[in-house]
Amino acid sequence: MSTRKKLQQDIYKVINPLVRLLIRMGLTPNMVTTIGLVLNIGVAIIFISGAEEGRRGDLRYVGWAGGLILFAGLFDMLDGQVARLGNMSSQFGALYDSVLDRYSELILFLGICYYLVSHHYFLSSLFAFIGLIGSMMVSYTRARAEGLGIECKDGLMQRPERVIIIGVSALACGIASRWMGGDYKIAWPATNFPVFETISIFTIPLTIMAFLANFTAIGRLRDARRTLNARMVNVQGASGPVAANGTAGTNTSLPANGGAATSATAGATTSASTPGNTPVTIPKRSSLPGATIVLLLAGLSALPGTAQPAGAMSSTPPPGTLHPKPSVITDPVDTFPVPPVNANSLFYLQRTPNINTVVYELNLTNGALDKDEPVKALWIRYTEQRQRADLSWIQRHFAYGLKERDMGDGSYELRFVSYKKVPLTLKRWPADNKQHVFATIQGRQAIVNRVYIRIDPGGTFWSPNVKYLELKGIDIQNGKELVQRIKV
Repeated sequence: MSTRKKLQQDIYKVINPLVRLLIRMGLTPNMVTTIGLVLNIGVAIIFISGAEEGRRGDLRYVGWAGGLILFAGLFDMLDGQVARLGNMSSQFGALYDSVLDRYSELILFLGICYYLVSHHYFLSSLFAFIGLIGSMMVSYTRARAEGLGIECKDGLMQRPERVIIIGVSALACGIASRWMGGDYKIAWPATNFPVFETISIFTIPLTIMAFLANFTAIGRLRDARRTLNARMVNVQGASGPVAANGTAGTNTSLPANGGAATSATAGATTSASTPGNTPVTIPKRSSLPGATIVLLLAGLSALPGTAQPAGAMSSTPPPGTLHPKPSVITDPVDTFPVPPVNANSLFYLQRTPNINTVVYELNLTNGALDKDEPVKALWIRYTEQRQRADLSWIQRHFAYGLKERDMGDGSYELRFVSYKKVPLTLKRWPADNKQHVFATIQGRQAIVNRVYIRIDPGGTFWSPNVKYLELKGIDIQNGKELVQRIKV
């Protein structure tokens, strides 16, 4: 866990009692977000009042505005926690929070720029405007990158850092003016050009923040470009000639070392050999939800080597399996090896083209479930030496990874990052006091043990022939096996 994440978790521990109080008072996350916007409007009013009523050296208004900025920033953290602890998260709530955060920041900088221009701090007002540009571009770059399926959260000057720098420096400026005086100035030798003034306690950090915010936006743009270029290389590099052993080579947007599907908006064409050795072309198409297409690409050959025919997939599984092999072979997956069980096993995912398997296990830290990432996904590379291997970053975030949401009662909602229409739940089952992944299969609650994706020949560039996604599990009431196929 990063230092920033640890600090965030420590802050949450401090504010959680206040969050629970707000929930008991009946406040919703959207109400808390709206309160934050109103407080930032108050900040702008204080700055504008200081411009209209105060004189140049009267920095009391800057100090009061700084205090209110920090108080308003608290509500930026509270709304998310109210949503999580109160189980009130929603897609509209996330959108509402993002939109009002942008309004809050624009209104804040409006007040700052008005104050600085009114009192003839022209150079500082220019840097404030540059800070406004950087703040907007940091948020916009992330939003646009995530629209292309790229996680873009890195960078030094994110919104919490910007709020703290502006708030603390403004408050410190107001407090220092009581001892230094608002007109304190150090001039350049033999000139009247000020090297430092009392207002500099506010404007110097503001200037630093302005440049770092723009550097953060540019850095995110460069990172997104590298990711997109890597995808294009994977697409072009995977479209090589026929494999040495005579089977069709795999043309895929997945890396050669593990099979991550790329973002649906990247616009790549993929193909793979089915068990019958017939090529299947699987493109991404913008007419379908991007997340759906990514999971369909999970049916592609994931690792070095070529797809194997159904008859070649009958390798004997290691001792101890999640469930026995079927006695009647009705589908290529019935010939696939079944991964071995360990104490942390949950379920696994397989795809038609080859027998490499993604297994999902409990992610324990010092014997306790990791709350940030309760489930870990790993490869078992049957086409190589049966070795276990981590998924790549792209595989975790765009293909086989899970999006977890803490439900606040010890359970987690899980959804595939590439296909969010099938909700899963990780929770402890009282019958054996162990953690399992549950899903509704054929209208009944079941413990999931396998996810399978079937891709048939006959697809075209614009319409890959993905037949279905199959969930298999055990009915928790009668112990019978349940199977449900979902057309995608």
